[in-house]
Amino acid sequence: MTEREPSEEYLDGYAAILTDVCATGRGLSREERDALRSRGERAAEAGLGLRALVRAHLSAAERVRPGLPRAAADHLLSAVGQAVDAFAEGHERAQRLAVRQEEAARREFIDDLLYGRSDLGRLAERAERFGLLLSHAHAVAVAQGREPYSDGYEVTRTVEASLATRFGNRRILLTTKDGRLICVAPADQPDVLAHFAKQAYAATDGGQVAVGRAHPGAGGVVHSYEEALNALDLADRMGLDEPVLYAADLLVYPVLTRDRQAMADLVSTVLGPLREARGGAKPLLDTLAAYFDTGCVTAQAARRLSLSVRAMTYRLERIHRLTGADPGDPVQRYTLQTAVVGARLLNWPDQPL
Repeated sequence: MTEREPSEEYLDGYAAILTDVCATGRGLSREERDALRSRGERAAEAGLGLRALVRAHLSAAERVRPGLPRAAADHLLSAVGQAVDAFAEGHERAQRLAVRQEEAARREFIDDLLYGRSDLGRLAERAERFGLLLSHAHAVAVAQGREPYSDGYEVTRTVEASLATRFGNRRILLTTKDGRLICVAPADQPDVLAHFAKQAYAATDGGQVAVGRAHPGAGGVVHSYEEALNALDLADRMGLDEPVLYAADLLVYPVLTRDRQAMADLVSTVLGPLREARGGAKPLLDTLAAYFDTGCVTAQAARRLSLSVRAMTYRLERIHRLTGADPGDPVQRYTLQTAVVGARLLNWPDQPL
């Protein structure tokens, strides 16, 4: 007994339909079209490609042709076209459904992965389907731009194509969440996140990228992701404009804000007197921030604020008189600088302490 080709079971009754349609000159009935669509769906679900199935339909039609009267044979091409069209419609419908289901499963996995909402053992099993081995340590990079991004956007496709070209089939997950681009990569492949940061910065037209520290296990991905988000939030509050931020370089800030009340007391005590200045505390706070950010170089700080060196010097003297702390004194400078960092973190003086 000759073994049937995998596609042949989806052709049962097809020759009979062609023969009857050609003999009567009619079009395919609704029932016949529905049956062909159903077979197309089942073939797609079985993983059979549409091209091979179309060839099988054409070959079957060729076998039918010799047994048809001449008049009936003239109608064969039209009948084959109708039949293949219905079959292909079912096949494509099943493919679209499979894609939507795959996208939904991927999105659900990503949400569970980044929020740690699923059983870790089950999450690790699902992760392998999407190319991750959660038994290893991973780090997460998050990129944000001037506008939100989602899967399928040109920015997302550009970054994804660049990663695929550079790193091939490495175990990398690129996705989007809350309008940001996200890349999860093994901890022993820092070049992946470095490349992602470079490409995301360019694709988002000067956005900002934050990279969390590497942590082991499924919970480590959540931890690294949260570190990257916190770094972006910190950059916004502190006015940090570096294109790439590393959570490991910013660990001092969470330490400073761990005791919020103590920090608020420091800001109020040290910088509170600046509110007595004409124009309020904000201009003098900006002066201190520029002075410390430029390494306490008066001329460079003055250029940053578009001031003359004389005006900058006057402001520093005014701060000394109001606070009693000299920005030029190494010991007193540390207290002032810590208070300025605290003011930025607490959004003072815009927000009350």
